[in-house]
This record gives sequence, C-alpha cells and structure tokens, in this order.
Amino acid sequence: MAEAPHVCPTLAYDDAKAAIKLLTEAFGFTGTAVYEGEDGKIVHAELSYGNGMVMLGSKGTGSEFDKLMAKAGPVGVFVHVDDVDEHHARAVQHGVEIVMPPTDQDYGSRDYMARDHEGNIWSFGTYTPGAAE
Repeated sequence: MAEAPHVCPTLAYDDAKAAIKLLTEAFGFTGTAVYEGEDGKIVHAELSYGNGMVMLGSKGTGSEFDKLMAKAGPVGVFVHVDDVDEHHARAVQHGVEIVMPPTDQDYGSRDYMARDHEGNIWSFGTYTPGAAE
C-alpha cells in the first residue's frame, strides 16, 4: 500500500454534496470516506486522486474548523495529471467553468485551471511538485 499523503488541502463548502459530485464526476477523484451528520450535511469527506487527497466538509456545522473557516475565501489546489487534455475534456463535459484552457507553460508543464461552484480554483497539470529536475 502506498504511503498516505502528508499534506491534504482542506476545504469548506456551503454545498459539500455538490462539491463531492463535481470532484468525483468531473475531476476524477475517488471518494474514500464520507461522513454525514444527522442533518444530512457532510461533516467530513476524504477524496483521493493518485497518491494525493483533499478533505472537505460543510460550512455551518459549528465545529471549531467551521468557525475558523467562516471568513475564509476561495483556495487554489494543484493536482498532477498525466493527460491534461483528456482531463480538461472530462471537466468540460460536466459543465465546469474553465478559467484557463490547456496551455503549455515556459517551465515545461501543460496546465489548465477551473473554478468550482463556490469559487475555488483547481489547477491540473503535468508539473510534478518535488520531482527531481
């Protein structure tokens, strides 16, 4: 079994169920854990992509994290993908707002950027952070 990621971006959503649907269907993440409260809100979810993971939950749960994130703005998350154009086509097929189409970068990566339904920017590209030059 691969080593668990040491860094996991954590996002808070007004509609965490919609976020999970977008991330799994349009971006290809896999739901590894989803916990709902008695009110049906997502208390905590873990979604994996390759050897990386994001965690997310619903705003308004009253948890300490929820209170601290109440005034937080959108975030940006980068995800390494092998085939940017294929990944982009999948996102477009699901109606995702593309804010930068697939573009070859000066540093050798091919990237695109999308905005989710709550304003977070998701970047997908061939760049591999931490890889040897």
